[in-house]
Amino acid sequence: MNTQKVVVFPSDLGWIATAWQGKCLHRVTFAHSNPQSAVKQVAAGETEIVAPLGKMQQLAGRLQAFAQGDRRDNFSDIQLDTDGMTEFQIKVTELCRKIRSGQTMSYGALARAAGYPGAARAVGSVMANNRWPLIIPCHRVVAAHGLGGFSARQGLRMKKRLLAYEGVED
Repeated sequence: MNTQKVVVFPSDLGWIATAWQGKCLHRVTFAHSNPQSAVKQVAAGETEIVAPLGKMQQLAGRLQAFAQGDRRDNFSDIQLDTDGMTEFQIKVTELCRKIRSGQTMSYGALARAAGYPGAARAVGSVMANNRWPLIIPCHRVVAAHGLGGFSARQGLRMKKRLLAYEGVED
């Protein structure tokens, strides 16, 4: 594995860290109370904390704008490092990425859209292990009768906060 480049920055959703493998985004974490905690969450193997330049700097600014309430960006141009993911996981991740701000989709509906009816729990597992929260808007995937879970920091409280920013009432 090459040296992972990590960028860490403050936002209205707490400290955010992004980890990069070459030109691909490897991992994102947010809602940390300090930069060290954010870096620790994304660090894997050899890690170098870098000043954001180019696309890293652009993404940092875009995530800060998102944290301030700007929901126009869908981050669809960000290339993700999907190494180690199954075809099912990639398909579910790609479909989740298309859920627009202000909309939600149930785990079951996402499973059906991916071509795997009856795989709602498996979709829940993919969302729980989402390496790119905010980029892949797993907070927009909900249970058939309620919000369901949320594995990001601050759990359901953060999921409700993100959905409320987008005008979704629970």
